[in-house]
Amino acid sequence: MGGTTPTRRDGRHEGKHETDRMEDLTVTDGMDPRENDVRRALEAILFLTDEPIGAASLAQLMERPRREVEDRLRQLADDYEERGSGLTLREVAGGWRLYTHPDLAPIVEQFVLSSRHARLTKASLETLAIVAYKQPVTRHQITSIRGVNVDGVLRSLTERGLVEEVGRDEGPGRAVLYGTTSEFLERLGLASLADLPPIAPLLVESDAAAADGADSR
Repeated sequence: MGGTTPTRRDGRHEGKHETDRMEDLTVTDGMDPRENDVRRALEAILFLTDEPIGAASLAQLMERPRREVEDRLRQLADDYEERGSGLTLREVAGGWRLYTHPDLAPIVEQFVLSSRHARLTKASLETLAIVAYKQPVTRHQITSIRGVNVDGVLRSLTERGLVEEVGRDEGPGRAVLYGTTSEFLERLGLASLADLPPIAPLLVESDAAAADGADSR
Protein backbone atom coordinates (compact mmCIF):
# COMPACT_ATOMS: atom_id res chain seq x y z
CA MET A 1 0.00 0.00 0.00
CA GLY A 2 1.38 3.36 -0.95
CA GLY A 3 2.30 5.69 1.93
CA THR A 4 1.13 9.27 2.30
CA THR A 5 3.34 12.22 3.09
CA PRO A 6 2.70 13.56 6.64
CA THR A 7 0.93 16.90 6.65
CA ARG A 8 1.82 19.74 9.08
CA ARG A 9 -0.76 21.96 10.78
CA ASP A 10 0.01 24.77 8.34
CA GLY A 11 -1.03 22.48 5.48
CA ARG A 12 2.49 21.98 4.14
CA HIS A 13 3.82 18.49 3.56
CA GLU A 14 6.57 17.52 6.03
CA GLY A 15 8.79 16.05 3.32
CA LYS A 16 8.51 19.18 1.22
CA HIS A 17 9.40 21.31 4.27
CA GLU A 18 12.58 19.32 4.90
CA THR A 19 13.60 19.62 1.25
CA ASP A 20 13.10 23.39 1.32
CA ARG A 21 15.11 23.64 4.54
CA MET A 22 18.05 21.72 3.06
CA GLU A 23 17.97 23.91 -0.05
CA ASP A 24 18.03 27.00 2.15
CA LEU A 25 21.07 25.72 4.01
CA THR A 26 23.02 25.26 0.79
CA VAL A 27 22.41 28.84 -0.32
CA THR A 28 24.77 31.44 1.20
CA ASP A 29 23.74 34.67 -0.47
CA GLY A 30 24.79 33.33 -3.86
CA MET A 31 28.41 32.76 -2.75
CA ASP A 32 30.28 29.60 -3.70
CA PRO A 33 31.15 27.68 -0.48
CA ARG A 34 34.80 27.66 -1.56
CA GLU A 35 34.79 31.44 -1.85
CA ASN A 36 33.34 31.68 1.65
CA ASP A 37 36.09 29.40 2.95
CA VAL A 38 38.73 31.71 1.43
CA ARG A 39 37.17 34.75 3.10
CA ARG A 40 36.97 33.01 6.48
CA ALA A 41 40.61 31.95 6.23
CA LEU A 42 41.67 35.49 5.29
CA GLU A 43 39.77 36.91 8.25
CA ALA A 44 41.45 34.45 10.64
CA ILE A 45 44.94 35.29 9.35
CA LEU A 46 44.32 39.05 9.46
CA PHE A 47 43.06 38.73 13.02
CA LEU A 48 46.36 37.15 14.09
CA THR A 49 48.84 39.38 12.28
CA ASP A 50 50.00 42.62 13.91
CA GLU A 51 51.39 44.23 10.74
CA PRO A 52 50.11 44.70 7.16
CA ILE A 53 50.35 41.56 5.05
CA GLY A 54 50.40 41.72 1.26
CA ALA A 55 47.91 40.02 -1.04
CA ALA A 56 50.76 38.15 -2.74
CA SER A 57 51.86 36.64 0.59
CA LEU A 58 48.30 35.68 1.43
CA ALA A 59 47.79 34.13 -2.00
CA GLN A 60 50.97 32.08 -1.65
CA LEU A 61 50.02 30.97 1.86
CA MET A 62 46.53 29.88 0.79
CA GLU A 63 47.62 28.56 -2.61
CA ARG A 64 45.03 30.68 -4.41
CA PRO A 65 45.35 33.15 -7.33
CA ARG A 66 46.38 36.63 -6.22
CA ARG A 67 43.47 38.26 -8.08
CA GLU A 68 40.99 36.06 -6.23
CA VAL A 69 42.54 36.92 -2.87
CA GLU A 70 42.45 40.64 -3.67
CA ASP A 71 38.76 40.38 -4.61
CA ARG A 72 37.93 38.54 -1.37
CA LEU A 73 39.85 41.14 0.67
CA ARG A 74 37.90 44.01 -0.87
CA GLN A 75 34.62 42.18 -0.32
CA LEU A 76 35.57 41.56 3.29
CA ALA A 77 36.42 45.25 3.77
CA ASP A 78 33.07 46.26 2.24
CA ASP A 79 31.20 43.80 4.48
CA TYR A 80 32.74 45.31 7.63
CA GLU A 81 31.55 48.76 6.57
CA GLU A 82 28.09 47.69 5.43
CA ARG A 83 27.22 45.93 8.68
CA GLY A 84 28.65 48.69 10.87
CA SER A 85 31.35 46.50 12.42
CA GLY A 86 33.67 47.71 15.16
CA LEU A 87 36.53 46.62 12.90
CA THR A 88 37.70 47.96 9.58
CA LEU A 89 39.96 46.30 7.01
CA ARG A 90 42.36 48.73 5.35
CA GLU A 91 45.04 48.50 2.68
CA VAL A 92 48.10 50.29 4.06
CA ALA A 93 51.86 50.19 3.43
CA GLY A 94 51.48 47.65 0.61
CA GLY A 95 49.45 45.22 2.69
CA TRP A 96 46.15 44.59 4.48
CA ARG A 97 45.46 44.89 8.20
CA LEU A 98 42.51 44.94 10.59
CA TYR A 99 41.99 48.06 12.70
CA THR A 100 39.42 49.20 15.20
CA HIS A 101 36.92 51.57 13.62
CA PRO A 102 37.89 55.26 13.94
CA ASP A 103 34.45 56.05 15.39
CA LEU A 104 35.32 53.95 18.42
CA ALA A 105 38.62 55.71 19.17
CA PRO A 106 37.45 57.23 22.51
CA ILE A 107 36.34 53.94 24.07
CA VAL A 108 39.35 52.05 22.67
CA GLU A 109 41.71 54.68 24.07
CA GLN A 110 39.99 54.44 27.45
CA PHE A 111 40.44 50.66 27.46
CA VAL A 112 44.11 50.86 26.43
CA LEU A 113 44.91 53.44 29.09
CA SER A 114 43.19 51.43 31.82
CA SER A 115 44.93 48.19 30.78
CA ARG A 116 48.35 49.83 30.94
CA HIS A 117 48.18 49.87 34.72
CA ALA A 118 47.39 46.17 35.04
CA ARG A 119 50.17 43.84 36.18
CA LEU A 120 52.34 42.38 33.45
CA THR A 121 52.16 38.63 32.94
CA LYS A 122 55.27 36.45 33.09
CA ALA A 123 55.17 36.13 29.28
CA SER A 124 55.02 39.92 28.94
CA LEU A 125 57.94 40.43 31.33
CA GLU A 126 60.08 37.87 29.49
CA THR A 127 59.30 39.41 26.10
CA LEU A 128 59.89 42.94 27.40
CA ALA A 129 63.28 41.90 28.79
CA ILE A 130 64.30 40.43 25.43
CA VAL A 131 63.30 43.62 23.62
CA ALA A 132 65.08 45.79 26.19
CA TYR A 133 68.41 43.94 25.99
CA LYS A 134 68.40 42.88 22.32
CA GLN A 135 66.81 45.92 20.63
CA PRO A 136 66.32 46.60 17.86
CA VAL A 137 64.87 43.10 17.45
CA THR A 138 62.36 41.43 15.13
CA ARG A 139 59.35 39.43 16.19
CA HIS A 140 60.95 36.29 14.71
CA GLN A 141 64.09 36.78 16.80
CA ILE A 142 62.01 37.15 19.97
CA THR A 143 60.04 34.02 19.09
CA SER A 144 63.29 32.10 18.53
CA ILE A 145 64.56 33.08 21.98
CA ARG A 146 61.31 32.39 23.86
CA GLY A 147 60.36 29.34 21.82
CA VAL A 148 56.70 30.39 21.54
CA ASN A 149 54.64 32.75 19.41
CA VAL A 150 54.82 36.31 20.74
CA ASP A 151 52.36 38.14 18.46
CA GLY A 152 49.77 38.68 21.18
CA VAL A 153 52.33 39.63 23.82
CA LEU A 154 54.02 42.17 21.53
CA ARG A 155 50.64 43.66 20.67
CA SER A 156 49.83 44.00 24.37
CA LEU A 157 53.19 45.63 25.16
CA THR A 158 52.73 48.03 22.26
CA GLU A 159 49.25 48.97 23.47
CA ARG A 160 50.67 49.62 26.93
CA GLY A 161 53.19 52.01 25.40
CA LEU A 162 56.22 49.99 26.56
CA VAL A 163 57.32 48.75 23.12
CA GLU A 164 57.16 50.38 19.69
CA GLU A 165 58.20 49.87 16.08
CA VAL A 166 61.59 51.50 15.56
CA GLY A 167 62.40 50.59 11.97
CA ARG A 168 62.72 47.82 9.42
CA ASP A 169 65.28 45.05 9.14
CA GLU A 170 67.52 45.23 6.05
CA GLY A 171 67.10 41.51 5.33
CA PRO A 172 64.55 39.81 3.05
CA GLY A 173 60.99 40.79 3.88
CA ARG A 174 62.12 43.86 5.83
CA ALA A 175 60.63 42.67 9.10
CA VAL A 176 59.52 45.23 11.69
CA LEU A 177 62.11 46.05 14.36
CA TYR A 178 60.95 46.61 17.93
CA GLY A 179 62.45 48.64 20.74
CA THR A 180 61.42 50.05 24.09
CA THR A 181 59.81 53.47 24.57
CA SER A 182 60.48 56.47 26.74
CA GLU A 183 57.56 55.34 28.90
CA PHE A 184 59.44 52.09 29.54
CA LEU A 185 62.38 54.07 30.89
CA GLU A 186 60.05 56.26 32.94
CA ARG A 187 58.26 53.28 34.49
CA LEU A 188 61.60 51.74 35.50
CA GLY A 189 63.05 55.04 36.67
CA LEU A 190 65.91 54.95 34.16
CA ALA A 191 67.51 57.90 32.40
CA SER A 192 68.58 55.80 29.40
CA LEU A 193 69.06 52.21 28.27
CA ALA A 194 72.65 52.45 29.46
CA ASP A 195 71.24 52.37 33.01
CA LEU A 196 69.81 48.87 32.55
CA PRO A 197 71.54 46.43 34.92
CA PRO A 198 74.16 44.20 33.25
CA ILE A 199 72.53 40.99 32.12
CA ALA A 200 75.51 38.66 32.73
CA PRO A 201 75.16 38.60 36.57
CA LEU A 202 71.45 37.93 36.19
CA LEU A 203 72.16 34.91 34.00
CA VAL A 204 74.68 33.58 36.55
CA GLU A 205 72.12 33.92 39.33
CA SER A 206 69.51 32.18 37.21
CA ASP A 207 71.86 29.27 36.44
CA ALA A 208 72.78 28.96 40.14
CA ALA A 209 69.11 28.89 41.16
CA ALA A 210 68.41 26.21 38.59
CA ALA A 211 71.33 24.12 39.82
CA ASP A 212 70.17 24.43 43.46
CA GLY A 213 66.73 23.30 42.44
CA ALA A 214 68.14 20.24 40.65
CA ASP A 215 70.33 19.29 43.63
CA SER A 216 67.40 19.45 46.03
CA ARG A 217 65.42 16.87 44.08
